[in-house]
Amino acid sequence: MERLRSECMACVLRKYMQDVPENASEQKKIEYLRTILKYVSEAPMTSSAPLIVRDITALQERLFGMKNPYGEIKKYFNKIMLSKEISMKEKIKNAKDPLKLAIQYALIGNYIDFGAMREIDEDELEKMLDHAVDLLVDEEQIHRMRQDLEHCRSLTYLTDNCGEIVTDKLLIETLKNLYPDLQITVLVRGQAVLNDATMEDAIQVGLTELTTVLPNGNGIAGTCIEELSSTAKQVVENADILIAKGQGNFETLRKCGRNVYYVFLCKCEMFANIFEVPKLTGMVINDSCLKDA
Repeated sequence: MERLRSECMACVLRKYMQDVPENASEQKKIEYLRTILKYVSEAPMTSSAPLIVRDITALQERLFGMKNPYGEIKKYFNKIMLSKEISMKEKIKNAKDPLKLAIQYALIGNYIDFGAMREIDEDELEKMLDHAVDLLVDEEQIHRMRQDLEHCRSLTYLTDNCGEIVTDKLLIETLKNLYPDLQITVLVRGQAVLNDATMEDAIQVGLTELTTVLPNGNGIAGTCIEELSSTAKQVVENADILIAKGQGNFETLRKCGRNVYYVFLCKCEMFANIFEVPKLTGMVINDSCLKDA
């Protein structure tokens, strides 16, 4: 499967070529820039932006001692979304279609993405949450998901970002209420990367009290099956159905042939063009329904 796209290569270069500490030596700056160019230019077509970013992050730490800068931001957005949890939960409970509204909230949570977005507009996030019920979703795909859920015994839920993980929690809670016999396991990132959710975030928002949560064994901002820990890989391969949140999981899993439902907002032009929709459109789509892209 060819996953690498020119738009992603250009985006990675724009974002990381400038991400150099001012006090770094000229020699290290040159080494950093040359190495990034090498990573991008030599990446096989089967690679993807999340894999390249993983290597660049490791390079930053080796050359500059840079650690993931999103620790406090993650806690901040988790707290913001936790403050809205009771209200969202009540609306889902009283909704005519609880599953659909839970999915709509989960889609809006995907807005909290410091990898794809230049900045997170908190007023815009608030507005989107207030009008979650108006977010257009593909009714046919949700109907298909319902049919699968009726007959599935195990579901693996692949999370994406901080803050968003609160809306994931609400969707998982809704699934548990609607399908009490469904065994749900959640995978979070095994190492810090961008503002992606890890075990620390899952514990902070109380997700570990709701269901089984496991680290996936790596620091890739997506889900590369071959890079998963043996436990995480088993959880993915044995699942009757998977829900994969976010663009990164879509980039790394698309056309994998598994029963995956991708749930994300189209936050960049590339995704908007692929699906021929406006930016910030909510996508719910099964892997088998994807066109070659």
